[in-house]
Amino acid sequence: MHLLNVDELSSIQIEEIFDLTRRLREHNSQRLLQGKNFILFFPESSLRTRITFEKGIKDLGGECIVFSPETLDRREALVDTIKYIENWADGIVVRHSDFAKIKEMAKHSTIPIVNAMTSVNHPCEILADLYSISEARSNYRDLVYTFVGPAGNISRSWTDVAKVMNLNFNHVSSAGNEITEQSHNYRFHTELEEVLKYSDVVLTDSLPNPFRTDEYIRKYQITLERMMLTKRNSMLNPCPPFFRNEEVSEDVICSDYFVGHSFKKNLVHVHQAILLYCLSNYIS
Repeated sequence: MHLLNVDELSSIQIEEIFDLTRRLREHNSQRLLQGKNFILFFPESSLRTRITFEKGIKDLGGECIVFSPETLDRREALVDTIKYIENWADGIVVRHSDFAKIKEMAKHSTIPIVNAMTSVNHPCEILADLYSISEARSNYRDLVYTFVGPAGNISRSWTDVAKVMNLNFNHVSSAGNEITEQSHNYRFHTELEEVLKYSDVVLTDSLPNPFRTDEYIRKYQITLERMMLTKRNSMLNPCPPFFRNEEVSEDVICSDYFVGHSFKKNLVHVHQAILLYCLSNYIS
């Protein structure tokens, strides 16, 4: 089984991955990947995703070899690259800007391909975030989620998981920045304050260059004052790397609304669960 995009999973499969994550947290000494070898394609700039995939594999007894994503841009056909890798590896984790390239790899691969981020989506990151929210709020499927920022890989993956899990999902940005692949539970807004009044979880992503303007930041930056408009016990989950005083203000990051850096601790176990789930290697 490959994991290329969140909307290829069912709600039952996501819940199974979450259940497997919980069991891994309780029994993290089991060497369930003993004898398994993974090929990872990561740029040098990757930090959290690469650390947690490498650590997750090694903690379960597996081994990994890391290459740069540019290795996949050679003249050699991807089908040939994959067929050689299959001789020596049990799975592949890929971070590459071109989603079409990862889909082409999966088309020819008999071993699992896991998408660790593209310019289109970021499925593992969003599954890990939703898992962490589910641990903090048992009624996580009943909460109101609001993503603030232009359409990008993070907002698209949140839209996908909201569709699969039937989450109440808002998207706030300037006109023309809505996500085209919408579902019945996706609502796009251009005004921020009114939406915040009924939001439980506020989500952001770093701003692309065209949106780093005083006008956009003034209208859509998540500040402490704006978070105070949200519902009781709300949380702010900015996708890292976040930039203080751009998509989020310094004061809101220093507040109790910010879920904190430890919120990402579950990345290790969610990545482990994804790999095991794709390998169909369950804890007995």
